[in-house]
Amino acid sequence: MARVKRGVAASKRRRNVLEMAKGFRWRRSKNYVAAKEAILKAGKYAHRDRRTKKRTNRALWILRLNNAVRLFDVTYSKFIAILKSKNIEVDRKVLSQMAAENPTVFAKFVEKVK
Repeated sequence: MARVKRGVAASKRRRNVLEMAKGFRWRRSKNYVAAKEAILKAGKYAHRDRRTKKRTNRALWILRLNNAVRLFDVTYSKFIAILKSKNIEVDRKVLSQMAAENPTVFAKFVEKVK
C-alpha cells in the first residue's frame, strides 16, 4: 500500500481557520489553536445574537412608540389596546418608523385612531 502524505489537507484546514479568524486581535488571529476556539465561540455568539437582535429591536420600537404616543396623552398599552379593538393590524416597526420619520402623518393616524 502506498504511503499517504497528509500535509496539504492539514495545512489547508489550518489556513482556512486562520482566514476565518482574520480581524481577531492578538494571538487569536495568528495561533491555530486559539483561532479555532475563537471561531467556535464567535459562531455561538453570532447564533445567540441573531435571536437577541429581534428582541432588542422590538423593545426599541415599543420605546419609540411609547414616547411618540405620550405626546397625544395616551400610553403605549392603551394605544395598542385601541388598535386591537378597532382591528387595525399595523406592526410596531411600521408605527415607530412612521413616528420617527413622518411625525405629521403619525399625528393624523393617532387622532384618527383615538
